[in-house]
Order: sequence, then structure tokens, then C-alpha cells
Amino acid sequence: MANVVTDPKQHPEAIIGDFSKPNPLVTFTPADVAFTYGSKWKQRYFTRVGDDYFAFPAQWDVQNKVWRAYSPRPGTDWWTSLYPDDQMQRPTGPLCDGCHSVNYDVRTRTVTEWNVGCERCHGAGSRHIADKKAASIVNPARLDDVRAGDVCIQCHSQGRPRTNPIEGRYYDWPVGYQPGDRLAETWELEEHRLGQATFTHWPEGTAHKNRMQGNDFVQSQMYLKGVRCYACHDVHGTGRPADVRLPGNDVCLQCHGPQLQAGPRGTLEFHTQHKRDSEGSRCVACHMPAVEQTIASVNVRSHTFKFISPVTSERYGVPNPCTTCHQGKSNAWALQALESWPGVQGWRVAQ
Repeated sequence: MANVVTDPKQHPEAIIGDFSKPNPLVTFTPADVAFTYGSKWKQRYFTRVGDDYFAFPAQWDVQNKVWRAYSPRPGTDWWTSLYPDDQMQRPTGPLCDGCHSVNYDVRTRTVTEWNVGCERCHGAGSRHIADKKAASIVNPARLDDVRAGDVCIQCHSQGRPRTNPIEGRYYDWPVGYQPGDRLAETWELEEHRLGQATFTHWPEGTAHKNRMQGNDFVQSQMYLKGVRCYACHDVHGTGRPADVRLPGNDVCLQCHGPQLQAGPRGTLEFHTQHKRDSEGSRCVACHMPAVEQTIASVNVRSHTFKFISPVTSERYGVPNPCTTCHQGKSNAWALQALESWPGVQGWRVAQ
């Protein structure tokens, strides 16, 4: 997060898109790029015009190594009806920059620093610098469960400000929120309607797209029981995917071991009916399936922690982990297989 936005003038190696071959989507050159955004799933390219930045209408698919069009279509993001279709008339200030910087000022359109710096999560540091006391800086570990989660959810969610427009422009990030505040006072999560597929949600309520970990998480039992984002992730970095605190299943088994609450019965193989070292024995494979699109065929993991059963797929169309992994198999096949598993009660897979 601290390096998601990069100035290629200072770091030319940041540009990972292939500009070596002509492509009709790519109407710009690396010399035109003021900032790159992203490097893991996709990379987008910003140019500066006046005191605003704009995203070029092409993005690099990092996983598949191809160029793809980038221009949110009408009826997708809620704000598309309020801005022109032309990407060069959609400034990133009101639509992106509040989450990719520290202290974006909606009036001056300036920032204290780009990227997710310390104050993005810990609040203003001037008082802390003056008195050098721990109590004068926001520490999510000292906040209540809701406010602690809000520090992450402020950017890892789809929603809209409760006050809009602001200074004549419509914003897609929680303007005015500061760490330690109640996020709900300034930000409203995108609404879900049961049975209705939308740009943001599958019909049963799971997020449909990336940057909705917060939308998922607040409806989970983990959230209701007071588990916090940093129980699993260390945002200061671990070197592991998603900066999880422990490798493999260990991050889950620290709380959900066989002798702990809601832990798997018996051995791991008994619980999963898959070999210990297989994909099917990874906790996230079943409880955090990759069903949320970030670009083209590349998906990120759900954060509801629910097991999406084949019956749910039949009823609502949301993909389930069984047939997503066992491609070519039907929901009926998956349901029959689950019903034969020892220790699995039928009513749990029939939801």
C-alpha cells in the first residue's frame, strides 16, 4: 500500500506494461505518465492536467500480460452517471486519490504525501511529534472493534459519502474521515438487495468485485465476534501474500484449531477430504474463494468466510469453491460429493 502509486520519473522500473509493440488501446507513451498505480493485479497510468490527475483509458493486466481497456461503463460504479464517459474528464482527485494519499485537500487538490503513509491509518502526527507520547497517536489496537475496523474499511469498501457533492464534485471516498472516527458518520456502504445481481454484489450478498473486503467483512461472524483485520494481516509488511501474519493455514488455525472454537473436527484431511498439501486443504480455498473480479479473469478472495455451497450457486448464481476448483463438474456433482463426506451434516451444505 505504501508503494501502490509511483512516479516513473523517479522510478522508471515501476512501469511494467509492454510499450514495445503498437496497440490500439495504448494512445500514450511512458513519457506521458505522471504516476503508475498498481503492480500486482493491474497497472493503470495517470497523467497530470493542471492540478488534477486523469487515468489513461488503457491498463496492463499483470497476470495475463495483456493490455485491456479501462473506462468504467455506465451502470457500473455509482458515479458513472455523474461524470462524462471520456476518461480525460474524470479526475482521479474525487474518484481515487483520497485513498491513495495522505490528507488529500478537496479545495487545494494537494496532498501531504502520496500512497498510504503513516497518517492514513494513525491520524495526524503533529501533536505526537510535539509531546512524544503514545496516547497522542491513533493506534487501532487501542480503538473499539468498530473504529479499529473502520481504519481499514475506509478504503477497502465500496460506498459513497453521506454528503455529496462536495465543493461541486462527487467523491468516491470518505471525505472528512480521520482514523479514530466512526466511519459510518461520513461513509455509507453500497447497498445489497437479496436475489439481485449488481455491479458490486452477487445475489446472495457476497462482494462481486475487488476493493470490497470491508463490505464482506462487516457481514461476517468474524466481525460480529470482534476479530480485527490486523489479527490476520500486518499492513507494515510480512513478505507473504496479502501480508498475512503466518504462512499457509497457520493464520486460521491460530484461532480455529481442532481444540479451539469452531475448529475442524479431527485431522485436516478428515475435515477437508483432500490431501494435506493439496489446494483443497487450504482454509482459504473453501472459506475465502476467489470470486471477486479485479480485472478480466483475475479474481480476489471473499472476506465473508462463509462456505458457498453448490445449493447457493444453484439458487443465486454465485460461484462456489467446489466447481471453481473442479472445473467442468456440476453443482449436482459437488453436492452429492459433499453429502458423502463424514462428519458433514446435510443441512449445512443445503443452504
